[in-house]
Amino acid sequence: MVLALAKEIEMRKSEFDGIVVESIYFGGGTPSQFPADDIRFLINAVFNNYTICANPEITLEANPDDLCFRDNFELSSRALSIHNFTTKSCRAQSRDIFEAYKSAGINRLSIGIQSFFEDDLQMMNRAHNATEAKDCLKIAVQYFDNISLDLIYGIPGMSNDKWTKNIETALSFGINHISSYALTVEPKTVLQKQIASKKIEAPKDEVAQEHFEILVTKLTDAGFIHYELSNFGREHYFSRNNSSYWLGKNYIGIGPSAHSFNGTSRSWNIANNAIYIKKINATELPSEKEMLSKSDLYNEYVMTGLRTIWGVSLSKIESDFGPEYHQYIVQQSKKHLTENLLYIENQILKPTAKGKFLTDGIASDLFKI
Repeated sequence: MVLALAKEIEMRKSEFDGIVVESIYFGGGTPSQFPADDIRFLINAVFNNYTICANPEITLEANPDDLCFRDNFELSSRALSIHNFTTKSCRAQSRDIFEAYKSAGINRLSIGIQSFFEDDLQMMNRAHNATEAKDCLKIAVQYFDNISLDLIYGIPGMSNDKWTKNIETALSFGINHISSYALTVEPKTVLQKQIASKKIEAPKDEVAQEHFEILVTKLTDAGFIHYELSNFGREHYFSRNNSSYWLGKNYIGIGPSAHSFNGTSRSWNIANNAIYIKKINATELPSEKEMLSKSDLYNEYVMTGLRTIWGVSLSKIESDFGPEYHQYIVQQSKKHLTENLLYIENQILKPTAKGKFLTDGIASDLFKI
């Protein structure tokens, strides 16, 4: 798989002719299962085939249980087989993991904490526990300044006080970026079955909205900038990778199921690992492609723009999509402007504090079919 990923990186370098790479992101799964040598190998493949900016953001997604300890985990060129972990040996192993990833070139971590409470983690069927969540952060901040963590709100039974303690615990580690999302119930999951059988109460929108408002207030007071609906960062700590998506920049997704965008079309790789490797070994890209219509591009710009501090430029709508689209968005916005859910400043359309939680619904009203 690693060799196939490196080969796809090389095969697609012509797609970025004249484009400078600003970020490399290992995510969309459990890349922290990769040995650090494999991470280094893939980073080098990018550097060998693309033009890279002076200080690229290189992020690794990881779960606390991956960072706390690893059974039969090959850190670099040496294999470690460790069983019957004690807290002391766990911490020693953790330091090795952080050192290995930093040495490989990773300079940003995105850690899926979700909650610092044991009952929440069990309800969400997470592999890590509350102690591991805290232990991995205690060590991570010693090695990485640029860390993002994920928190989930709107969890059934979570009081406002408990949610506030979750936020305060995250802040106590000196974290510079937090991504936070409302709990969603996916079909065919343990959580969905528990809700259907009434073992767990279904999430309530009004609870999620209260939690969101607490989140915005607490993080803003702590010096974070609410730069995207679900993302908060201190100055100079916005995610360059995610900001590129929201600002409509080109990106290449490498590996099974990965998606790419070049400004006019979107493509995605086949999901099957074995077929992916077979195709790549035959020097054939295992992907499908769709051309995006003007309406597709307009809708995407509106959706991402309203979710960010950059908003939707009415001037850009007119210059990029034409007067028809400009007139349409102005007309469709009137109701939300009247209801104080949107406002216009310097020809930029943005959600108000009241409208932020409703951004996705507002955006859909502005879409052009």
